[in-house]
Amino acid sequence: MNQLSSASVAALASGWRREFRHWWPGLLLSVVIAIASAFIADHRGGPTLLYALLLGMALNPVAAEGLAKPGVDFAARRILRFGVALLGARITIDQISGLGWYNGGLLVAGVVVTIFFGLALARALGLSGRIGILTGGASAICGASAAIAIAAVLPHDDKSERELLFTIAGVTALSTIAMILYPVIVSVAGLGANQAGIFLGGTIHDVAQVVGAGYSISPEVGDYAVLTKMFRVALLLPVVMAISFAVRHGLQRTESRSGDPLLPFFLLAFLAFVVVGSLGWIPKPAGAALNEISRACLVVAIAAVGLKTSLLEIKKVGARAIVLLGVEAVFLAGFVLLAQKLH
Repeated sequence: MNQLSSASVAALASGWRREFRHWWPGLLLSVVIAIASAFIADHRGGPTLLYALLLGMALNPVAAEGLAKPGVDFAARRILRFGVALLGARITIDQISGLGWYNGGLLVAGVVVTIFFGLALARALGLSGRIGILTGGASAICGASAAIAIAAVLPHDDKSERELLFTIAGVTALSTIAMILYPVIVSVAGLGANQAGIFLGGTIHDVAQVVGAGYSISPEVGDYAVLTKMFRVALLLPVVMAISFAVRHGLQRTESRSGDPLLPFFLLAFLAFVVVGSLGWIPKPAGAALNEISRACLVVAIAAVGLKTSLLEIKKVGARAIVLLGVEAVFLAGFVLLAQKLH
């Protein structure tokens, strides 16, 4: 029995070594780009994910074919899913319940209607339903992280990478614009502190820009905006689960995905982290470490996605996709602002 176990372990280790020999050139290239992106962001400012995306695309000819390709594919899929799973450590049930029924219902409604609006608008513009769901989900939930998670469960074809890259670059740019513009809207609309926090946290795409916009007004607005934003992030799990079920049951079925599990493992891991964190079983230092690991994995994965896609491919997405993303942002801002003024 011991000999059998030893043989099994040896065979498994041998298989991993063979796989790693294929992965390491592309994986190492993705990690180096991620480190360079973090260095630039720390010293010059700006979003690390966007730098990783742009540097990866610049080096696309290196990884398009050859030794780097298997490792780049590994990072763009498996490391991406691992990073998304770890996002659950940032969210607790207390955060979800801290906003009250009206605001919670408003945020849920905002996410749902924005995704369906994006899907309908994409079809009206002659675009694929997939890019409508991808951009709608990214706009409605948490920007680049949502785009990455949603893309992981959508059907893949030759347009998948360029649509994901376009969405990440687009929501990053729009989030920065919103960080500057939305506090002005708060002032003009005469919103109170709580209303302002709900508006900023419920509409700006990325967490960092929510922090910048909220605390530029006041600490109270900043605190409420961050709480609101974390509630939106918590909606990532049910949204991705719903999309996964829809894909599985044939709304966008492709033969290549027919063997996938009904609920991908990384979503189960995400849910497990939310539950464990809510029970207080994740110490603060461990939670901070998991958050950093998640962030690092996502940067590496986006660097790999950048390596897989050329600028010429991004151009093929077209002007209609830019209109789609911009109108979705305006729609969500108008929806949340109107609901706050009517409340």
